Amino acid sequence: MSDSTHEDEESAPERDARADGGATGADDVALDPWGSETIADYRKLFEEFGIEEFESVLPDTPDPHYLMRRGVIFGHREYDAVAEAMRNDEPFAALSGFMPTGDPHIGHKLVFDELIWHQEQGADAFGLIADLEAHSARGLSWDEIDEHARNYLLSLLALGFDPEDGELYRQSDNREVQDLAFELGSKANFSEFEAIYDFGGETNISHLQSVVTQTADILYPQLVDEPKPTVIPVGPDQDPHVRLTRDLAVRTRFFKVTKAFASFELDDDERQLVRAAYDALPAGESDVRCEDAAEWLETYGPVPELADAKPSAIRKLEEAGKEPLRPRVRFFDRNATEEAFEDLIESIEGEKRVFEGHIDTFDLSRAEAEELAREVEVDNGGFGFQQPSSIYHRFMTGLTGGKMSSSVPASHISLLDDPEDGYDKVKAATTGGRETAELQRELGGEADDCPVYELYAYLLAGDDDELTKRVYEECVNGERLCGGCKEQAAELMKEFLEDHQEKREEVEDLLDAADIDLDSDRRGSGGGGH
Repeated sequence: MSDSTHEDEESAPERDARADGGATGADDVALDPWGSETIADYRKLFEEFGIEEFESVLPDTPDPHYLMRRGVIFGHREYDAVAEAMRNDEPFAALSGFMPTGDPHIGHKLVFDELIWHQEQGADAFGLIADLEAHSARGLSWDEIDEHARNYLLSLLALGFDPEDGELYRQSDNREVQDLAFELGSKANFSEFEAIYDFGGETNISHLQSVVTQTADILYPQLVDEPKPTVIPVGPDQDPHVRLTRDLAVRTRFFKVTKAFASFELDDDERQLVRAAYDALPAGESDVRCEDAAEWLETYGPVPELADAKPSAIRKLEEAGKEPLRPRVRFFDRNATEEAFEDLIESIEGEKRVFEGHIDTFDLSRAEAEELAREVEVDNGGFGFQQPSSIYHRFMTGLTGGKMSSSVPASHISLLDDPEDGYDKVKAATTGGRETAELQRELGGEADDCPVYELYAYLLAGDDDELTKRVYEECVNGERLCGGCKEQAAELMKEFLEDHQEKREEVEDLLDAADIDLDSDRRGSGGGGH
């Protein structure tokens, strides 16, 4: 997640950006948090990894950030829970981490801005330095880590992060995170790391440990005060960390809450079929029997995606025979202590039935049951974690085209670059322009393939949507030529760097006053990566 929470120079993909927030390109999608794989088709992420389009939650997001409005933030996992908390002025959190492997650059500013915006909307905000990951996965010395960490944090503060209203920490100094990582590690196994990260016999143990630490980072905001919706802004290459953490959050829970209809268990597809049978049968609920539902399902033609579940649903209903079929909510004992299980029984009001390993309630909605289960868990020493949410932003194209890489200085602009150098890099950048000015006026430019246009959309236009639209429309209509466009962008970049570096100097006292140690006395050489 630390790499996840910033766009690393070596992982920025080579792709064709599209104004609609999608991309064209390769058929295969590989997500490697530490590698240099490209992500050529963002649309594949929706299908292959279950990432949802951010457009679906945009109307419900109060005062959305311009990166959301412009489709730069293109996907999410369960961000609706965060948006709901935001709308209702309820507690929620945002966490972003930074692996200090070099200077912060304009790509990292995306995540800085996302974290700061959520803090401004009322989030408990957390910024962390992933020093354990930098040491174990990238082999940096502790002195190098200290230097880079300071630069990241100064830029974060200069852009508006409030350290008095948020928390800054480094992994190696946060004992709560390390203790949580130990507990989470007991819920994971090496075969998962092989499948998710392609770890093998040559992977050093510290690297594996740093991954577990990142899952603890992601859940850490829920240790502060109470479990709550938490969003992690990430690049899509970091989604493996989010998926693993969401799984581990579920595995730590004392109780699993599901909907049920009888004493036996149903999977999701079977449950839909039984629900259809229950709704279709005309008798009162006290007269509906499992065998009646089985008979109805024999003649029911379900939608194709449920066809495979039909035989097993019928079998379970037939085996239950005359047992009444009644909608209920079930608390399934996953990790609960005996005391917690008994506490839950006593806490459930209304009609209930207690079985070995689960409790059925007939008077609570699923949402009410989820809330009760979490309260009982926390009261009995459990974590009560909610699955973390995430949002995904597109990567910036390098100024020379292709990847934005630290090994190609002309491809990126460091937030520490001399403003004149920033100006020169933009002036020398590749564009989506035609071969000649005449063709540009006749055919229009290709803004969707232009790194300079991205600078406007991602950074230089700020909150000014009209400027972004004007640059785009003038380009594709042939009214804007590349020379003048780059000159305007170069001047804006120079102004941004001047302003940012002045603010970095102004916030040095804030960083010095923050409770974070940037002079590590740890021993050890660099790590070894995979």
